[in-house]
Amino acid sequence: MVVGDISTGTDVAVIGAGPGGYVAAIRAAQHGLDTTLIERDAYGGTCLNYGCIPSKALIHASSLKWESEHAEELGIHADPEVDVAAMQEWKSGVVDQLTSGVEKLCKANGVNLLEGTATFDDEQTLRVAHGGDGQGSETLNFEHAIVATGSRPIEVPGFSFADEPVLSSRDALALDSVPDELVVVGAGYIGMELSTTFAKLGTDVTVVEMLDDVLPAYTEDVQRIVRKHAESVGVEFQFGEGAADWEETDDGIVVTTETEDGERSTYDGDAVLVAVGREPVTDTLNLSAAGLEPNENGFLETDSRARTEQDHIFAVGDVAGEPMLAHVASKEGIVAAEVAAGEPAALDYQAIPAAVFTDPEIGTVGMTEEEASEAGFDPVVGEMPLRASGRALTTNETDGFTKIVADADTGFVLGGRVVGPEASELIAEIALAVEMGATLEDLGSTIHTHPTLSETVMEAAENAQEQAIHTLNR
Repeated sequence: MVVGDISTGTDVAVIGAGPGGYVAAIRAAQHGLDTTLIERDAYGGTCLNYGCIPSKALIHASSLKWESEHAEELGIHADPEVDVAAMQEWKSGVVDQLTSGVEKLCKANGVNLLEGTATFDDEQTLRVAHGGDGQGSETLNFEHAIVATGSRPIEVPGFSFADEPVLSSRDALALDSVPDELVVVGAGYIGMELSTTFAKLGTDVTVVEMLDDVLPAYTEDVQRIVRKHAESVGVEFQFGEGAADWEETDDGIVVTTETEDGERSTYDGDAVLVAVGREPVTDTLNLSAAGLEPNENGFLETDSRARTEQDHIFAVGDVAGEPMLAHVASKEGIVAAEVAAGEPAALDYQAIPAAVFTDPEIGTVGMTEEEASEAGFDPVVGEMPLRASGRALTTNETDGFTKIVADADTGFVLGGRVVGPEASELIAEIALAVEMGATLEDLGSTIHTHPTLSETVMEAAENAQEQAIHTLNR
């Protein structure tokens, strides 16, 4: 310890105030543990400030604009103007309301808030450096530590986010004007969400992707619908091409791509958005001082109780590996806090829903039919196409489906996929079915409100039993 430094102690030190960290801190404090939450940037982390929340706000705004422009079939004719400054102000207001709420909740639950950057001094000690000139640092001794430092966008070689025309997702969400032309590198969920958002706002968008289709983590039936819809709003795709280089021109930039065979192509844009994934932030913590070492991918490996190799040090959220989802981080944070408090908590990943806020939305949970077969089940699949849904027809959104995967012998629901409007909401019912061990009969016999999209869950379950009323049984 440096002479003159402040040295304090705490039961639980939480590093990072994202959806894993602040939830862990609140739960630990609720158990009566003296808890200190350390954050160097903004409460709520990347998800609330620069990712999940602002992106969904702009997705909603762009969809309103697009739908009003293309509602002639419904008898509505409109030519809306986009005020980007007002849109960004509204988005920022949403973010500010939520971030201030997180801070208030932490204080109300007795969490000690500490601003700064934390690094390990040893297995029981953190060094917290405060920002700003002359702010100094302090030493924090802990009984338990929870690492929740999140992740950051991956840079492509030659495409540094320090260069103004090269945008991360954070940069793209903060633009003060709509670009005329945008090149997007990567057709994963971030690239697809943002490419369709900007296309709806009037940008000419070109997506370059090394693989042969969008959303590589999803099945072909999902990929096809999302890609087709993105093309319908003006997104152009160039598959089998990787970003190789870029240069500025008098009119903007030119992005050069290259195939595996060495063929090169160029695409013009005002900027290039690089969205090829995210990597964990573990290299800033001086983990070796605490006797910890990330794996080859930079993640801290944990057990079913969110513990690292050091039983008193936990890792939650993106730093702990896949699935890198905010709601998973929150659950892991709760488990870590419970274990630190001596409670019998553990993680269970069998029913984790995931959503992609493309157009249409995607919701998934549990196993696909292929995964069910590999796991030793005899899968049966039920499907309800949205074109057969009265509610989907009344909203003029009929692209998509609801699928349920179950075990043929027992009827137990193993997983599901929803593609369509409100898929992010609809998947929760299937997730609950997987979690509770519900059967196809349980879902099919549950009376659903009419006319609603949730009826497609019931119909899919009945279809799997060859008892569907409103779609043909297979």
